[in-house]
Amino acid sequence: MTVVEFGDRFTWHKAARSADQGGNCVCVATDNDRTGIRDSKEGPTGPALWVDSVSWKALHAHVAR
Repeated sequence: MTVVEFGDRFTWHKAARSADQGGNCVCVATDNDRTGIRDSKEGPTGPALWVDSVSWKALHAHVAR
């Protein structure tokens, strides 16, 4: 897993289960075989956590339970 400054290079999407709370949401983006996760409050130049596809699937399955 890697934390990077991402700028506006990626197209970020609000997570489907993230409630509409005035910008307090989780956003995700994909880049090849990685998924980025960020806090929308940090804006387009804040940090993001990038995980490989295996880790993303495991995280997604765990949260879904």
